[in-house]
Amino acid sequence: MLRRVLILILPCLVVSGVVAAPPVFNIGPVPGGELAVFRKQFTYYLNVFGIHVFGTATTPPAKLRHAAVILAEYLDNDEDGNPDNPKVLATMIQRNAFLFMTANERALDGLDHDVFQDAGFHHGQGQFATETNPGGDEFDASLEEVLHLVTHEGYAYAYPEVFGERSGTTLAKCLDQARGGHFKRVPRRYPKGAWFTYDDRTCDYGCQCTEYLYWAVTSVLGAQDTVRRREDIGREWRLYNRELVKSRDPKVYELITDPKYKLPSRLPDGKYREK
Repeated sequence: MLRRVLILILPCLVVSGVVAAPPVFNIGPVPGGELAVFRKQFTYYLNVFGIHVFGTATTPPAKLRHAAVILAEYLDNDEDGNPDNPKVLATMIQRNAFLFMTANERALDGLDHDVFQDAGFHHGQGQFATETNPGGDEFDASLEEVLHLVTHEGYAYAYPEVFGERSGTTLAKCLDQARGGHFKRVPRRYPKGAWFTYDDRTCDYGCQCTEYLYWAVTSVLGAQDTVRRREDIGREWRLYNRELVKSRDPKVYELITDPKYKLPSRLPDGKYREK
Protein backbone atom coordinates (compact mmCIF):
# COMPACT_ATOMS: atom_id res chain seq x y z
CA MET A 1 0.00 0.00 0.00
CA LEU A 2 1.28 3.44 -0.89
CA ARG A 3 1.96 5.79 1.98
CA ARG A 4 0.05 9.02 2.09
CA VAL A 5 2.07 12.12 1.29
CA LEU A 6 1.38 15.43 2.96
CA ILE A 7 0.42 17.89 0.25
CA LEU A 8 1.85 21.32 0.95
CA ILE A 9 0.49 24.44 -0.69
CA LEU A 10 3.56 26.09 -2.20
CA PRO A 11 4.08 28.57 -5.00
CA CYS A 12 4.97 27.03 -8.34
CA LEU A 13 8.40 27.59 -9.80
CA VAL A 14 8.45 28.91 -13.36
CA VAL A 15 11.37 27.43 -15.31
CA SER A 16 11.86 29.04 -18.73
CA GLY A 17 8.13 29.49 -19.11
CA VAL A 18 7.33 26.02 -17.70
CA VAL A 19 5.53 25.78 -14.37
CA ALA A 20 7.34 23.25 -12.18
CA ALA A 21 5.18 22.65 -9.12
CA PRO A 22 6.56 20.72 -6.15
CA PRO A 23 5.77 17.02 -6.66
CA VAL A 24 3.14 15.24 -4.54
CA PHE A 25 3.78 11.71 -5.88
CA ASN A 26 0.17 10.86 -6.57
CA ILE A 27 0.09 7.98 -9.05
CA GLY A 28 -2.60 8.34 -11.68
CA PRO A 29 -3.42 7.23 -15.20
CA VAL A 30 -1.37 8.37 -18.17
CA PRO A 31 -2.76 11.77 -19.26
CA GLY A 32 -4.16 12.52 -22.68
CA GLY A 33 -2.94 15.09 -25.16
CA GLU A 34 0.60 14.60 -26.38
CA LEU A 35 1.19 11.96 -23.70
CA ALA A 36 -1.67 9.77 -24.91
CA VAL A 37 0.83 7.90 -27.08
CA PHE A 38 2.23 6.33 -23.88
CA ARG A 39 -1.15 4.79 -23.00
CA LYS A 40 -0.53 1.95 -25.44
CA GLN A 41 2.21 0.52 -23.21
CA PHE A 42 2.00 2.28 -19.84
CA THR A 43 -0.69 2.45 -17.16
CA TYR A 44 0.73 4.55 -14.32
CA TYR A 45 1.95 8.14 -14.35
CA LEU A 46 3.59 10.71 -12.08
CA ASN A 47 5.01 14.15 -12.73
CA VAL A 48 8.13 15.37 -10.95
CA PHE A 49 8.86 19.07 -11.52
CA GLY A 50 7.58 18.68 -15.09
CA ILE A 51 9.46 15.44 -15.79
CA HIS A 52 7.20 12.56 -16.81
CA VAL A 53 7.42 9.20 -15.04
CA PHE A 54 5.62 6.19 -16.53
CA GLY A 55 5.00 2.64 -15.31
CA THR A 56 3.55 -0.41 -17.01
CA ALA A 57 0.51 -2.28 -15.67
CA THR A 58 2.72 -4.95 -14.07
CA THR A 59 5.07 -2.45 -12.41
CA PRO A 60 4.53 -2.32 -8.63
CA PRO A 61 3.21 1.20 -7.93
CA ALA A 62 5.29 1.51 -4.75
CA LYS A 63 8.49 0.98 -6.70
CA LEU A 64 7.45 3.44 -9.38
CA ARG A 65 6.69 6.02 -6.71
CA HIS A 66 10.07 5.35 -5.12
CA ALA A 67 11.88 6.10 -8.38
CA ALA A 68 9.90 9.34 -8.67
CA VAL A 69 10.93 10.31 -5.14
CA ILE A 70 14.59 9.64 -5.96
CA LEU A 71 14.22 11.87 -9.03
CA ALA A 72 12.80 14.65 -6.87
CA GLU A 73 15.68 14.27 -4.41
CA TYR A 74 18.29 14.49 -7.15
CA LEU A 75 16.65 17.59 -8.67
CA ASP A 76 15.85 19.26 -5.34
CA ASN A 77 18.65 17.96 -3.16
CA ASP A 78 18.12 20.49 -0.37
CA GLU A 79 14.40 19.59 -0.44
CA ASP A 80 13.11 23.14 -0.18
CA GLY A 81 10.43 22.49 -2.80
CA ASN A 82 12.34 24.12 -5.66
CA PRO A 83 14.76 22.48 -8.13
CA ASP A 84 18.35 23.33 -7.27
CA ASN A 85 19.43 23.96 -10.87
CA PRO A 86 16.59 25.45 -12.94
CA LYS A 87 18.81 25.47 -16.03
CA VAL A 88 19.23 21.71 -15.88
CA LEU A 89 15.52 21.13 -15.25
CA ALA A 90 14.54 23.44 -18.12
CA THR A 91 16.90 21.55 -20.41
CA MET A 92 15.35 18.22 -19.45
CA ILE A 93 11.84 19.55 -20.02
CA GLN A 94 12.78 21.04 -23.38
CA ARG A 95 14.19 17.66 -24.42
CA ASN A 96 11.03 15.84 -23.29
CA ALA A 97 13.13 13.73 -20.93
CA PHE A 98 11.18 11.02 -19.14
CA LEU A 99 11.66 8.02 -16.86
CA PHE A 100 9.87 4.72 -17.40
CA MET A 101 9.70 1.49 -15.42
CA THR A 102 8.72 -2.06 -16.34
CA ALA A 103 8.35 -5.10 -14.13
CA ASN A 104 11.62 -6.66 -15.25
CA GLU A 105 14.38 -6.50 -17.84
CA ARG A 106 12.57 -8.75 -20.28
CA ALA A 107 9.51 -6.50 -20.21
CA LEU A 108 11.65 -3.43 -20.76
CA ASP A 109 13.36 -5.03 -23.75
CA GLY A 110 9.93 -5.93 -25.14
CA LEU A 111 8.68 -2.35 -25.33
CA ASP A 112 8.03 -0.88 -28.76
CA HIS A 113 10.08 2.30 -28.42
CA ASP A 114 9.06 3.50 -31.87
CA VAL A 115 5.57 4.18 -30.55
CA PHE A 116 6.68 7.12 -28.43
CA GLN A 117 9.81 8.02 -30.39
CA ASP A 118 7.70 8.65 -33.48
CA ALA A 119 5.75 11.15 -31.36
CA GLY A 120 8.94 13.06 -30.51
CA PHE A 121 9.83 11.41 -27.20
CA HIS A 122 13.37 10.19 -27.80
CA HIS A 123 14.99 10.87 -24.44
CA GLY A 124 13.73 8.29 -21.98
CA GLN A 125 15.61 6.41 -19.28
CA GLY A 126 14.43 2.89 -18.58
CA GLN A 127 14.46 1.03 -15.30
CA PHE A 128 12.93 -2.25 -14.16
CA ALA A 129 11.25 -2.99 -10.87
CA THR A 130 13.35 -6.04 -10.04
CA GLU A 131 16.42 -3.80 -9.69
CA THR A 132 14.52 -1.18 -7.68
CA ASN A 133 15.11 -1.91 -4.00
CA PRO A 134 13.82 0.77 -1.64
CA GLY A 135 15.06 0.14 1.87
CA GLY A 136 16.34 -3.35 1.11
CA ASP A 137 19.64 -5.13 1.46
CA GLU A 138 20.25 -5.10 -2.30
CA PHE A 139 21.66 -2.03 -4.02
CA ASP A 140 18.90 0.26 -5.26
CA ALA A 141 19.41 0.84 -8.99
CA SER A 142 17.23 3.96 -8.81
CA LEU A 143 20.33 5.75 -7.54
CA GLU A 144 21.99 4.94 -10.86
CA GLU A 145 19.26 5.00 -13.49
CA VAL A 146 17.61 8.19 -12.26
CA LEU A 147 20.95 9.98 -12.04
CA HIS A 148 21.70 8.87 -15.61
CA LEU A 149 18.53 10.67 -16.72
CA VAL A 150 19.51 13.88 -14.90
CA THR A 151 23.09 14.00 -16.15
CA HIS A 152 22.61 12.62 -19.66
CA GLU A 153 19.53 14.66 -20.55
CA GLY A 154 20.16 17.61 -18.26
CA TYR A 155 23.75 18.47 -17.41
CA ALA A 156 25.25 17.24 -20.69
CA TYR A 157 23.12 19.68 -22.67
CA ALA A 158 22.80 22.52 -20.17
CA TYR A 159 26.63 22.71 -19.95
CA PRO A 160 27.84 21.12 -23.20
CA GLU A 161 31.46 22.26 -22.88
CA VAL A 162 31.70 20.97 -19.33
CA PHE A 163 29.46 17.91 -19.01
CA GLY A 164 29.03 17.14 -22.70
CA GLU A 165 29.47 13.44 -23.42
CA ARG A 166 32.05 13.76 -26.19
CA SER A 167 35.80 14.14 -26.54
CA GLY A 168 37.33 17.38 -25.29
CA THR A 169 34.84 18.43 -22.62
CA THR A 170 35.88 18.90 -19.02
CA LEU A 171 34.16 15.66 -18.05
CA ALA A 172 35.70 13.76 -20.97
CA LYS A 173 39.21 14.86 -20.01
CA CYS A 174 38.61 13.51 -16.52
CA LEU A 175 37.27 10.29 -18.04
CA ASP A 176 40.39 9.84 -20.18
CA GLN A 177 42.58 10.18 -17.12
CA ALA A 178 40.46 7.73 -15.13
CA ARG A 179 40.69 5.14 -17.93
CA GLY A 180 44.42 5.63 -18.45
CA GLY A 181 44.06 7.17 -21.91
CA HIS A 182 41.64 8.26 -24.60
CA PHE A 183 39.72 5.28 -25.97
CA LYS A 184 36.86 5.77 -28.43
CA ARG A 185 36.06 2.10 -27.99
CA VAL A 186 36.44 -0.12 -24.97
CA PRO A 187 40.03 -1.44 -25.05
CA ARG A 188 40.80 -5.12 -24.70
CA ARG A 189 42.85 -4.27 -21.63
CA TYR A 190 43.02 -1.05 -19.66
CA PRO A 191 46.42 0.41 -18.71
CA LYS A 192 47.71 -0.43 -15.27
CA GLY A 193 46.66 2.22 -12.80
CA ALA A 194 43.29 3.00 -14.42
CA TRP A 195 40.52 3.25 -11.85
CA PHE A 196 37.53 3.20 -14.22
CA THR A 197 37.62 0.03 -16.30
CA TYR A 198 34.12 -0.52 -17.66
CA ASP A 199 34.37 -3.33 -20.19
CA ASP A 200 30.93 -3.42 -21.83
CA ARG A 201 31.76 -3.09 -25.53
CA THR A 202 28.25 -1.84 -26.33
CA CYS A 203 28.97 1.28 -24.26
CA ASP A 204 30.41 3.92 -26.60
CA TYR A 205 32.43 6.97 -25.56
CA GLY A 206 29.37 9.02 -24.63
CA CYS A 207 28.01 6.12 -22.61
CA GLN A 208 31.35 5.85 -20.80
CA CYS A 209 31.04 9.52 -19.84
CA THR A 210 27.60 8.87 -18.36
CA GLU A 211 28.76 5.84 -16.39
CA TYR A 212 31.90 7.56 -15.13
CA LEU A 213 29.97 10.57 -13.84
CA TYR A 214 27.56 8.25 -12.03
CA TRP A 215 30.40 6.42 -10.29
CA ALA A 216 32.14 9.63 -9.25
CA VAL A 217 29.02 11.37 -7.93
CA THR A 218 27.58 8.40 -6.03
CA SER A 219 30.96 7.48 -4.54
CA VAL A 220 31.37 10.99 -3.19
CA LEU A 221 27.82 10.79 -1.79
CA GLY A 222 28.52 7.49 -0.01
CA ALA A 223 26.47 5.02 -2.08
CA GLN A 224 29.32 2.62 -2.86
CA ASP A 225 31.21 2.34 0.41
CA THR A 226 30.21 -1.04 1.81
CA VAL A 227 32.17 -4.27 1.79
CA ARG A 228 29.66 -5.93 -0.53
CA ARG A 229 29.56 -3.03 -2.97
CA ARG A 230 33.35 -2.87 -3.12
CA GLU A 231 33.38 -6.53 -4.10
CA ASP A 232 30.58 -6.08 -6.65
CA ILE A 233 32.05 -3.05 -8.40
CA GLY A 234 35.79 -3.66 -8.05
CA ARG A 235 36.33 -4.81 -11.64
CA GLU A 236 34.75 -1.61 -12.94
CA TRP A 237 35.42 1.13 -10.38
CA ARG A 238 38.08 1.53 -7.71
CA LEU A 239 37.35 4.85 -5.99
CA TYR A 240 34.41 3.81 -3.85
CA ASN A 241 34.24 6.73 -1.40
CA ARG A 242 34.69 10.49 -1.11
CA GLU A 243 38.25 10.34 0.17
CA LEU A 244 39.44 8.15 -2.69
CA VAL A 245 37.79 10.29 -5.36
CA LYS A 246 39.16 13.47 -3.80
CA SER A 247 42.72 12.17 -3.52
CA ARG A 248 43.07 10.09 -6.70
CA ASP A 249 40.72 11.92 -9.08
CA PRO A 250 40.88 15.52 -7.83
CA LYS A 251 39.77 17.10 -11.11
CA VAL A 252 36.46 15.28 -11.25
CA TYR A 253 36.02 15.84 -7.52
CA GLU A 254 36.45 19.57 -8.05
CA LEU A 255 34.00 19.45 -10.96
CA ILE A 256 31.18 17.61 -9.23
CA THR A 257 31.50 19.59 -5.99
CA ASP A 258 31.65 23.00 -7.71
CA PRO A 259 28.64 24.84 -6.20
CA LYS A 260 27.83 26.66 -9.44
CA TYR A 261 26.63 23.42 -11.04
CA LYS A 262 24.55 22.37 -8.04
CA LEU A 263 25.00 18.65 -8.44
CA PRO A 264 23.60 16.64 -5.52
CA SER A 265 25.56 16.91 -2.30
CA ARG A 266 23.46 14.39 -0.34
CA LEU A 267 22.52 10.86 -1.31
CA PRO A 268 18.77 10.42 -1.89
CA ASP A 269 17.14 8.25 0.75
CA GLY A 270 13.66 7.86 -0.72
CA LYS A 271 12.12 10.23 1.83
CA TYR A 272 11.64 13.51 0.02
CA ARG A 273 10.69 16.26 2.47
CA GLU A 274 9.81 13.73 5.18
CA LYS A 275 12.69 14.64 7.51
